[in-house]
Amino acid sequence: MLKKLLLVLISFCAIISASSCREDFETTLSDGRLGFSRDTVFLDTVFSNIGSSTYSFKVYNRSNSLITIPEVGLSQGENSNYRLNIDGLAGKTFQNIEILPKDSIYIFIEVTVDAAIQNENRFLYTDQILFDSGANLQQVELVTLIQDAIFLFPQRDEMGIKETLNLGTDEDGELIEVEGFILNDNQLNFTKEKPYVIYGYAGIAGGKTLSIEAGSRIYFHQNSGIILSDTAHLEAAGSLSDDQSLMENEIIMEGDRLEPEFSSVAGQWGTIWFTPGSTGNFKYTTIKNSSIGILAEGISAEENPAVYLKNTQIYNSSLIGIYGITGSVLGENLVVGNSGISNLWLRLGGDYRFIHSTFANYWSQSFRNTPAVQIDNYLETETGLLVSDLINATFINCIIYGNKSEELSLKSIASANFKFKFDSCLLRFDNLYNDFSELPNYNFNNENLYSSVLRSENPIFKNTSAMDYRIDTNSAAKGLGSQQGAQQVPLDILGKSRIESIDSGAYQTISFEDN
Repeated sequence: MLKKLLLVLISFCAIISASSCREDFETTLSDGRLGFSRDTVFLDTVFSNIGSSTYSFKVYNRSNSLITIPEVGLSQGENSNYRLNIDGLAGKTFQNIEILPKDSIYIFIEVTVDAAIQNENRFLYTDQILFDSGANLQQVELVTLIQDAIFLFPQRDEMGIKETLNLGTDEDGELIEVEGFILNDNQLNFTKEKPYVIYGYAGIAGGKTLSIEAGSRIYFHQNSGIILSDTAHLEAAGSLSDDQSLMENEIIMEGDRLEPEFSSVAGQWGTIWFTPGSTGNFKYTTIKNSSIGILAEGISAEENPAVYLKNTQIYNSSLIGIYGITGSVLGENLVVGNSGISNLWLRLGGDYRFIHSTFANYWSQSFRNTPAVQIDNYLETETGLLVSDLINATFINCIIYGNKSEELSLKSIASANFKFKFDSCLLRFDNLYNDFSELPNYNFNNENLYSSVLRSENPIFKNTSAMDYRIDTNSAAKGLGSQQGAQQVPLDILGKSRIESIDSGAYQTISFEDN
């Protein structure tokens, strides 16, 4: 029966017209009328000798015939630094590429270029994909901005094992190690001449200082960062830019994926980690897309804070913007925006002061049930409860706000000190769903704890989704600030004077209608 059915089908195909059975297998040469989803493919910025992401575009056959493109390939042929993949075949030149009627194919492109072939630090690398030749020639342009960089990474020993940094031992006495290396003396001065790309954790040895020049760009690979050992120091000396859209004088620290789709992806790299005894100063520095922006451990042995953050911005941390563990931090004109857990978490006490700072958490990449600012004087561990004095946590002329009803958490144990004060601050604390009336830390009528504080009044940020936390002239923070804070920090983060009006937060108010 099956054989008879096959014979019937074969006979049927032989009887009907040739166009019905054979047309699908007859090809027509391309006539120069291919369609393209784009005529130029921009592969964005890539670092020298680091492969790009994979980009693609479509080639359309809008005719009713199966067509064959005799030749498809890169203009520079085998000498090109671009790589193609067509229908699963990798290469740089191809022959007889077919496209079905009213159909299309994808062409995938990657590039890896050595910037040393050019004299400039940044340059355009271009090529073309050619389709056919002669009168039927069509082409798609390829454009990539290649950026030269200084790469810092762990070395491998004779066994091929990468360097690691010893961070001590865990509760079981086991060594804690991370992939990393110690910066040598020749690597301790970062300049703006070329960007730096760090793989693994770059360690700063005791007694050494890493100096970062204004305008420097530092990019971190996944699971990378900077660790400072006891008595090590980091000096990030950025300055205010003439053009804020370019931020040419600010120091920027971010992940090493330069494609636009990664510009707001949190958690691309690790942290800047200040271990006990280390110190650091940040001025006009932007830290973004990390797991933890700054991890600060240990009380300063001097009057000065261990970590000083002035005119600094920390954005889009997948976990915490600033994580202080028995730490010592001073923030002036500090902006911390959007974190998966909290913008600021101070644990196990410490000594902290924040003046004219903005903590705004409108995290939307996942569910968040933690407030923008958390302060504790204890830490629960598997082996028991650790308790330490909160020597001081002072907030003067600050904004603490976000998209949760309560953006402040104050948890303390009576066996240790818990000294805090909010002065002339705008706080989001609606107190709608929880009863805090019996908890003395939330007695907003206690002027020893809360002085001239506004609760849950709208700060009117410029654009929270773009992490633009400038405030409008109609903001509740306008004129809220105290003279004490303005005397210590007389200019806002953009260099605007606070003489005429003392507005709380890192920014003086502006009219959004004029901006």
